[in-house]
Order: sequence, then C-alpha cells, then structure tokens
Amino acid sequence: MSAVYINSASCISVQDTLKENFFQDLKIENTVQILKAIEPNYKEFIPPAMSRRMSKTVKMSSVASHYALKEAGIEQPDAIIVGTGMGCSQDSEKFLKNVIDNNEEFLTPTFFIQSTHNTVAGQIALGLQCHAYNFTYVNTSSSLEFSFLDAKLQINDGEAENVLAGAADEQTDRTMELYRLNHTIKKEENLPADYLHSETNGVIWGEAAAFFVLGKDKTENSYAKLKDIQIINRLDIEETQSLVTDFLAKNNLTSENIDAVILGFSGDAKSDVYYNRAMDLFQNSALLYYKHLSGEFNTASGFSTFMACHILKEQQIPEIMMINSENKTEIKNILLYNHLAGSDHSLVLLERAF
Repeated sequence: MSAVYINSASCISVQDTLKENFFQDLKIENTVQILKAIEPNYKEFIPPAMSRRMSKTVKMSSVASHYALKEAGIEQPDAIIVGTGMGCSQDSEKFLKNVIDNNEEFLTPTFFIQSTHNTVAGQIALGLQCHAYNFTYVNTSSSLEFSFLDAKLQINDGEAENVLAGAADEQTDRTMELYRLNHTIKKEENLPADYLHSETNGVIWGEAAAFFVLGKDKTENSYAKLKDIQIINRLDIEETQSLVTDFLAKNNLTSENIDAVILGFSGDAKSDVYYNRAMDLFQNSALLYYKHLSGEFNTASGFSTFMACHILKEQQIPEIMMINSENKTEIKNILLYNHLAGSDHSLVLLERAF
C-alpha cells in the first residue's frame, strides 16, 4: 500500500493550538480533574442562529475542519471521515433529561437527531455542501486511526485524491460525574498528577477536535507521510514489545530508525505499564509524551498526531514533551503509540515529507 501525505493539520484543544508558534506557549495541565478546550470565537465562522443549535463537538469540528481545508487549499474534499469516542454526548444527555422530565411524552426530536455520532461529519458536509463519501468511526481510542486507515484505502484505491479526516470528543457534566464515581478520573487528593511515574489510578480528562487533509500527492505544505497504521483491541503486557518490533519490521525498520516516539502516558498507573514496556525498545530515540498537555480522552491521539506533524515540519521538539534528553538533529521517522485504559492499542508511523 503506497503512502499518503498529511497536507494540513488543525487542532482545537486545551492548549491554544489554533495560533501560530504555539510551541512556545505550551503549558502542563496537571492540577485539575477536567480540562476544557480553548474555543475560538465561533461568530467568525458560524452564524449565531446555527451556532446556538450546535453542540460543542460540532462547533469545534466545524472550525478545525475549516482551518484544515483552508491550509490545504481544498474547497471540496473527496471524502469526509470522522472518528469519535463519545459523539455528541451533550445532546444525548439533553435528550435523556427531556425523556425523564417529561415522563416520555411530548418530546421534541431535535436533541435526539443531533445526538447521533455521525452528526459531526454530517454538519461539516452540510456546511460545505459536499455530497461525497461521508463516514464516522466510533472505536473508542482508535477512532482516529480507523478514520486514517479508511482515508488511506480511499486514496490508494483511487476513490479519492484529498480526504478530510479528523476526530473530536467533548465533555458533558453527567458523564464526568459518572467517570468520577467509577474512578476513571483521578481523585482530588491524587492531584497534581504525575504523568510519568504515577502510583495512583485514574486520569485527568480533556477534550479536543483535530482535523487533517490527507492527499495522494505531496504539496509544499505537506507535514508528513502517513506510512502505516496498526490497531489491536486487546494486548497482553508481555506482547507489547513484539507488537512494536513486528510493526516496524513490516515497514523495514528497527527501533534504531525511529527518531522520536510519542507515548500516551496518562498518569494511570495501571495502564501506563504498556508504555514503559514499549519505551525500553528505544534506547537511542527521543522519547516524548503529551497527555500532560491535552488530558486523556477517547480521541487524544488526534492531539499527538497534530503535534507529531508540527515536529516533523519544524524539525523541533518542544522541551515540555521530552521524557529523555535525546535530541535529534534530524527527525525523519516518528512512531505514535496510544491506548485508553489498556484497550484499543494503536501504532501510527509518520515519516517526514521531503
């Protein structure tokens, strides 16, 4: 399967990632249980009457996709593919609250219609008046990777030349309450979180929308080649290193060829052990982490992919992301490894677009 190029990258996150030169202003976020995204002024992009009816995910995705298409110089993509773990959960909660409050009677269908996971991809298509292939993947922490895989297949099979692919997730009050109750979210007494050497379980929860234009051809704006993706739902801790080495071998690489590895350390002591195992393979690579900047959530890998694209393009690694002191003069290959609470493991291999 031939490589495809990431020709643009845009992200709305808990960092101010929409502005230029954001590398200098990255801040560690480890003192609160829940992190909120820094949202743009939606009035500049969406008419206020429409904006009021849109959930946060839809608004963030609409703006992020706008920036991604604009940077790539594409008006109409040949496909729109979106990954999400929780979908438009704000509208889901509003609908369920209406069901309870109104004793299942006299319900308006609006919140139900807008609560479906594919609302994001649908709203982007409506805004663009795009009638092309439109698909949504809901695969917890590998939702973006499935979207990329589909985009890659579309391009390799000649079905599309430019694909808008991305991922988004939002927070909702009730879901965050439940996550606190089942200890998915770290307890207050365990803050500030230690992301690399945590002795407690649970995570700090975030949110974001990250969108990319994947293309058949390299452009002068290209960030990276999307070389390969591998996804596995369940993995024994003992199999971690063989998963990584087999994936690299399939791409005619060894750990020595990887200049930087971006690992999804979340501060959850129980599941971060996978990253420790994988890290042992890369003695001469720059080891990086990112969830201390973004928080953990279903599609957090969108943020890491966005960061990896900028690292490859600018040939610079933000010091705030570094685990070790290995600093490469040239960064050609980056490996991204992510999972959520020990499930849905994904490996993504990016290469610098020369």
